[in-house]
Amino acid sequence: MERFLDKAVEWASTSGMSLITALLILILGIWAAKIIKGITRRVLTKRSVEPTLVKFGTNILYAVLALFVIIAALNRIGFQTTSIIAVLGAAGLAVGLALQNSLANFASGVMILIFHPFRVGDFIEGAGVAGVVEELGIFVTELLTPDNQSIFVPNGSLTSGNITNYSKNQKRRMNLTIGVGYGEDVRQVREVLLQTITEDPRVLKDPEPQVAVLELADSSVNFAVRPWVLSSDYWDVYFDLMQKIKLRFDEKGIEIPFPQTDVHLHQEASKPAA
Repeated sequence: MERFLDKAVEWASTSGMSLITALLILILGIWAAKIIKGITRRVLTKRSVEPTLVKFGTNILYAVLALFVIIAALNRIGFQTTSIIAVLGAAGLAVGLALQNSLANFASGVMILIFHPFRVGDFIEGAGVAGVVEELGIFVTELLTPDNQSIFVPNGSLTSGNITNYSKNQKRRMNLTIGVGYGEDVRQVREVLLQTITEDPRVLKDPEPQVAVLELADSSVNFAVRPWVLSSDYWDVYFDLMQKIKLRFDEKGIEIPFPQTDVHLHQEASKPAA
């Protein structure tokens, strides 16, 4: 018993203080990491950084700080932290090589959240799909298509090509091409088209709508109809105008031709017998 007490006293005198110091480093370090995480979150939130990026970034910051605190505590009680750091570095390299695509999606997600090419609620087209942005994630973006399908698009696929944001601007021009027969009076057709689109209260007065002859096509005279509407009204106005134009043409007796080909037969005169 006396020998055991002597060894305990000897251990306490040599290693006890190191253990207590390590515990203090661990407790105070984790506490400081939490404070830094909270301060960083508040600063980023005040600067209107995306909540997803704030949450992910502060969690990564806390994990890194906690790792440094643990290594410092282990080093204080005599562990060879150099080998631990080497192992962690090798493991990080292996994980990075294995998750190249995921890391590319992560980097693209950070760029999207920082530069805001689109936001939640915008109607966009990119990576071959189109829909309303339901959720912005670090790795994927969720789109809701007009027929109510949820599509999860990797962020790397979105940023690797062109992104069309139909909701970014408040106003949007509608591009309609309306064809009529060659026998119609183009001045009357223009007047009918202009009257039809301006009667809709959702069509904006500024910029002024435009109606003009676009081209003399093979089977029709095509008119360019260019009204301006709010982006939120685009498709409702589009469908209504197409129906109204057809009904108005029917009332006025204006022909909407279909593609046709005229075949002309020529009969050669018979040659006199030799």
